[in-house]
Amino acid sequence: MQALTAFTLALALAFSMPYGMAASNTKINVVTTTTDLKSLVTSVGGDRVTVESIAAPDQDPHSMELKPIQLIRLRDADLVVRIGMDHEPWLARMSTNAQVLNTSNNVQLVQTETPRLRAERRAHVHAYGNTHYWLDPENARPITASITETLSKLRPADRQYFEANREKFLRDLDVRLKAWKIAMEPYRGTKVVVMHDSWSYFAKRFGLSIVAAAEPTPGVPPSPAELSKLFVRMRDAGVKIVIADPNSNPGVVRQVAEHGGARAVTLVPSVLADPLARDYLSMLDLNVERFVGGLR
Repeated sequence: MQALTAFTLALALAFSMPYGMAASNTKINVVTTTTDLKSLVTSVGGDRVTVESIAAPDQDPHSMELKPIQLIRLRDADLVVRIGMDHEPWLARMSTNAQVLNTSNNVQLVQTETPRLRAERRAHVHAYGNTHYWLDPENARPITASITETLSKLRPADRQYFEANREKFLRDLDVRLKAWKIAMEPYRGTKVVVMHDSWSYFAKRFGLSIVAAAEPTPGVPPSPAELSKLFVRMRDAGVKIVIADPNSNPGVVRQVAEHGGARAVTLVPSVLADPLARDYLSMLDLNVERFVGGLR
């Protein structure tokens, strides 16, 4: 009878917990909007969290349509971690009882003065600033700081654990960052053209100069007239490298590089977009290696 009473009491306590909140001896259920955020949450949360990314690394996060299983994950999450601004416009239409962490809040953004509409009246996807801020490795500091603080509020008893994990991640980041800067230093000031306007933070960190984005509107191939103007501009500026993404049109990339007098390299904008980009640090390892290799 006593055992039955104890069981009944435990069951009542479990059902009296706020919806979506895990018990203290269970892992925090985190859903991220990108694989990059998943990697950073995992670095901080360790074995005290379970993390799922809504977007696959090869998906366009700006125009996703969620599947029923993804809607369930959002609904059942304790924490949703997002890039913010207009990177995930679909998220505003979703229903979740989870706490939502916008990791852009403590990051110094670029292109915040970009008009919401381009001159030709085509919508600009980065209406509030360029959203690809995770590609500057220095921005991993404020991102992981906000993740650490949010996880600690959800699970105060694990604060020291989360803080220790972040400190270890930052030590690894500092070692890699020193090597990346040494590798990239000879190429400071290099003129580049990007296929998609996602490399502004990477370029700013390593002193590259972006002459133009080949796609006048994200995801829309340039017209023949736009390409002709681009080729002239590239040759006049002395562009050395065309930075493509894994999903860039290979034919357009080859055409831009050949007629613009440059070499093309494919960099990886997200964790797991290439098998070698296993996590956040290895993604940046790969990008630095490929950029330097493209100029040798």
